[in-house]
Amino acid sequence: MKYFLILITLMLTCCKKIDENGFRIYTIKEGKHKSRSRYKTTKTNYLQFEAIFDESAIYTSQDPVNQYDVNKLYGLSDCGDSHTETSIRFGWRWLNDSLEILWFKHTNNNFSFAKIKSIDFNEIVNFSIQFDNDYYYMSVGAETVTISRPCNRSSNRKYFLWPYFGGNETAPHDIKIKIKDL
Repeated sequence: MKYFLILITLMLTCCKKIDENGFRIYTIKEGKHKSRSRYKTTKTNYLQFEAIFDESAIYTSQDPVNQYDVNKLYGLSDCGDSHTETSIRFGWRWLNDSLEILWFKHTNNNFSFAKIKSIDFNEIVNFSIQFDNDYYYMSVGAETVTISRPCNRSSNRKYFLWPYFGGNETAPHDIKIKIKDL
């Protein structure tokens, strides 16, 4: 009975993943890349969510060149391919004392990215990705960018891509990001 009570206590106190406002808390642990490895598919052509970054997103890379690497926030694989072959997602990095949000795209096992805007800590920021036959439309707040899409299969199977740290370095400390699907 004693072990059962300990187990119940741990489940109720340690494993709470959704806060009182409906945000799922993703934690990238120190020394790790991934926050989550759950496999979830969808056929949606529209992804909308809110995210909150706190000061745990501030970091210094061991190799200064890696400070320019793009960490991944949230997105989807595309074209029925693996995410390293074809995907689109939002990225982020701490660069020049600023939390930058970027688009990050894999096409034919190569990646490209560009900054969309910088955001503040502890604020709810709206994000969306919309797919059509030729383009991705990615919005961060009122800023929207258009990125070419490598396939025109609008109803193909996609899978979710969760928060990830790196590049080739792992998280230097625990990093927490809150995300709420809309």
